[in-house]
Amino acid sequence: MTDTRIPVTVLTGYLGAGKTTLLNRILTEDHGKRYAVIVNEFGEIGIDNDLVVGADEDVFEMNNGCVCCTVRGDLIRVVAGLMKRQKPGAPAFDAIIVETTGLADPGPVAQTFFVDEDVKAKTKLDSVTTLVDARHVMARLDDSKEAREQVAFADRIILNKTDLATPAELTAVEARLRALNPLAPITRAERANVPLDQVLGLHGFDLERILDLHPEFANPAHGEAGHVHDEHCGHDHHGHDHHHDEVHEVHANPDSAHSAHGPRGHSHGDDIRGISLSLDRPMNGVKFTQWLDTLLGQQGQNILRAKGIIDVQGEDRRLVFQAVHMILEGDLQREWGPAERRWSRAVFIGRDLDEAALKAGFEGCAA
Repeated sequence: MTDTRIPVTVLTGYLGAGKTTLLNRILTEDHGKRYAVIVNEFGEIGIDNDLVVGADEDVFEMNNGCVCCTVRGDLIRVVAGLMKRQKPGAPAFDAIIVETTGLADPGPVAQTFFVDEDVKAKTKLDSVTTLVDARHVMARLDDSKEAREQVAFADRIILNKTDLATPAELTAVEARLRALNPLAPITRAERANVPLDQVLGLHGFDLERILDLHPEFANPAHGEAGHVHDEHCGHDHHGHDHHHDEVHEVHANPDSAHSAHGPRGHSHGDDIRGISLSLDRPMNGVKFTQWLDTLLGQQGQNILRAKGIIDVQGEDRRLVFQAVHMILEGDLQREWGPAERRWSRAVFIGRDLDEAALKAGFEGCAA
């Protein structure tokens, strides 16, 4: 069966990270698709309304600047209004982009696409893309819970304005981003010039696309031993040393220094991090499901994202799951290949997680 639901991309990032630049690129580039855009009225509004499908502001704007639980009703109303424009055989748009305010936790926005039956029937969450500003992100991560949540929640991180930072600063930034979120590939960009196929159509929430998880072998940063250049690298594959007049100012203010030796970027105790678990023995399916349900029931508020591929005893297919806070979905997907290593692995990204307890619980589900 063909999935006819409209894909939704959530675009998030702190003020000044470059969301509006990226959004305007998506709306103007010649890709043959039409996008409906939902924005918060609070924050960076620099979008040319003539570009937005229909440009009917009262339909597209969520009217509360603060994105918290109240966003759900607002977002459900806006999506329902948009979907009324879709006519069979003559769609008004091909996809929806939700741009959240720079102060927003993307969690409630993402959850909306799992909890409301009407929204779920007509749309599907494709991914969350987070933009960060290479020059200021260290300071933002230090002083803003929302900035850390935006990074932790992402399926793809766009490290923007890389021309304003030195190679050493970029390496330090990428290491910190990877600690917050080991699942999301990091793409480098200048002026949000990232290829659009690295923002749109990522299938980040599609269970069938969770093909593999090798969190402990996350690609090291540019210039570090073992770094593999791949399609996620962005444009600067050769470690070009960009000289800009502004770069030296970064070191003048210790509060914004990205240097690995500076007060920021070195021994920051981030409350959010990714924890990777693995087990080479088969799992007891009932035990594992009960453990996961209990864990999310008790700690779901602190678990932003989780993904896993589980080897269930007596089952030829792989159990794949993902969670957004307390909302869990899982399914038996394709069969294990004859030469494939059968093992269980999972990544939990969240706040104040107890790694020892998680590990003990996970391994305690062994058959």
